[in-house]
Amino acid sequence: MSAELALPTFYEVAAEESWSAIDFISDVHLSEDQPETAQAWRDYMRRTRADAVFILGDLFEVWIGDDAADSGFEAECVATLEEAASRVQLGFMVGNRDFLVGSRLRQRAAFTALADPTRLVAWNHPVLLTHGDLLCTGDTDYMAFRKLVRGEAWQRQFLSLPLAERRAQAQRLREGSQEKARERLAMTGSAYSDIDTATAVAWMHQAGCRSLVHGHTHRPGTEVLAPGYTRYVLTDWDLRATKPRAEVLRLTRDGFARLPLSRA
Repeated sequence: MSAELALPTFYEVAAEESWSAIDFISDVHLSEDQPETAQAWRDYMRRTRADAVFILGDLFEVWIGDDAADSGFEAECVATLEEAASRVQLGFMVGNRDFLVGSRLRQRAAFTALADPTRLVAWNHPVLLTHGDLLCTGDTDYMAFRKLVRGEAWQRQFLSLPLAERRAQAQRLREGSQEKARERLAMTGSAYSDIDTATAVAWMHQAGCRSLVHGHTHRPGTEVLAPGYTRYVLTDWDLRATKPRAEVLRLTRDGFARLPLSRA
């Protein structure tokens, strides 16, 4: 466990005292290939009774630059964000699929950009928020890839390409990722890496947070990582699965609750 990963900079946001509910979602993986999931997300965003919705990464299956939102499926998704922002506070933390979300989209969709990690203080209850991939320290291949693509040089070169070429490259990367997930599933029984517990607890201790909320791992559930330190793992969304998955984690003054979309 490196010091860099164990003790990052903890940015902070505060809930407004008037709020009564904050929703957390992640790993919706919006894509034209999943119209049922996209529609379920649109319906949720239009009707949620929460005061704020914090999106903790991978809202999109892939994001190849903010100019992708000028037309088509991406434009429809951004319109949903714009409409929701007129009623609720939106917070957006990029994930490993949509890390190229930039200032142009942030201004258009009127959401608050959340650094990874962020310390949320709500009703005197501090909660540590992260997408989750930074805590998967055991996946050394991914961590090396993450460092490359989060670099300014790589992003400048990629974003300089025509939109069609970026789409093609993103598709190739997606196919490679899916192949690695299949290999990992065959070898370990899970297609996704889990976080390093020691690193997570060190983060929580340093940030002064007893609760951790993250996505990325596709392992939804609540787990005590150490005495007094609990993580809440968000579900991914897939309305085409044999057992459809779509859930909201809601925080109120009474604590956390997992809600099906019908109750959110």
